[in-house]
Parts: sequence; structure tokens; C-alpha cells
Amino acid sequence: MSLITPSIIQTLTAHYDAPTRHYHTTSHISALLDLLKTHHSHFMDPYAVEAAIWFHDAIYDVHAPAGQNEVESAALAVRTLREQHGIVELESEPDSVEPDKLDKLDSTRQGIDAERLERIRIMIEATATHTAPSATALLVPEGSPQVQDAKLFLDMDLSILAADSSEFSAYEKAVRQEYGHVSNTKWREGRARVLKGFLARERIYLTDLFGGLLEERARVNLKNSIATLESEGPQSVCNAYVLA
Repeated sequence: MSLITPSIIQTLTAHYDAPTRHYHTTSHISALLDLLKTHHSHFMDPYAVEAAIWFHDAIYDVHAPAGQNEVESAALAVRTLREQHGIVELESEPDSVEPDKLDKLDSTRQGIDAERLERIRIMIEATATHTAPSATALLVPEGSPQVQDAKLFLDMDLSILAADSSEFSAYEKAVRQEYGHVSNTKWREGRARVLKGFLARERIYLTDLFGGLLEERARVNLKNSIATLESEGPQSVCNAYVLA
């Protein structure tokens, strides 16, 4: 059963529809929900991932220090989901649950267990670096499917990097609008550094599923974007708040 109620959607939509937002909007959320629906069978707990999708950019202050938005978004998720559903204590938490059994499981709980809520929090906070959280952080044994869920969620959040050229260009323009207060020289340096960080990774995408679908195209987009940024003018030191 979905953890996202109509009242949660109404509240979060007000965040995502703020006039200062141009990319991190309800359109971004809808795109990730579409990917979740398309690849539903690959997730152990798609409803926890759905919750992470809805909340992961709920707080988005472009003036905030690096990582603060993600921490505050995660805290909002925990607070809101606890208020909406309550917390239940389980005698034991199964290592894995088949997706088609989750509806029945949730309907008997009448709430959300604390460990599941913690996994949602950890997934949201992981979007600050797009580095996979450990099994220990997710409160599950090594090799548990919840770790794969977190990786798939992070990969979906970066799927825009592999968009076709027109969509990728629109994405870059939208993010630039969100950081309109940053000077052009600082933007070029900061943005290039962020993109180079992704490009320097052995793999941009953490899972074979999205790596196979998106890796090659994402690397082309990043290289083209970096080349454009570096051809536009001299670079300067920039604070770490310029994000992908």
C-alpha cells in the first residue's frame, strides 16, 4: 500500500511548485515515478522508494550548505510519514518481501515500522552525494534487496544525465535558473566541477539495470556540457553549494 496520501501530495506539491523552482518540480517527481512504475518488478519495497521520490527534493534552498537540503527533506519525510501512519513495532523484519505481497503486509500493520522509515531517510540523504548507502546504514544484512532498492532510486534520480540532447539542454538551463544568483564565472567553475566528479566515477550508475540503459549517453552529455562550460570563459573558485 502506498505511503503517500492525498494530503501528503497536496503538501509536497506546494513545495515543488514554488516559483523559484525550474527543474526540481513536480515534473521531476513525475518522471521518477514513471521510472519506478516501468521497473517496478526490480524493487523489493517500491512503496518505500515511492516515498523517497516524493520527499527527496521537498526542501530545496539554493543558498543552503551542501547536504543540508537532503537532511531537511529526510527529516520532513520521517516527521510526515510518522504523523500520517504512526509507528508500529515488529517482532522481526523480513530480509525481503515480494513486491506483490507488500499490500497485504502494509494493510496488517496499520502503520510504518521504524526500520523502514529509517531506510527512507537514508535513501533521501544519499541524494546529497549519490553514493550508495551501506547495508549497515540501511539496517539490513549484507546482500539484502533493500540495498539494491537504494541504488536503483539513486540511479533514477540521475537518469536526466542520459536524456536526449534537447531534454538535457532544457535541464541544464532550468538548473541554471535555480542558481540565478550565482555569477556566470562562478557557475561555470562550480558546475564543471560537479559534472567532472560524476564523469570521473568508474560508473555513474550504481546498478547494471540503469548502467546498461544510460551510462554511455550520460557520459556523452557530461563531456559535451563540460566542454561548453570551459569554452565560455575563465574559471574562478566557487562554493560547494552548486549542485547537480
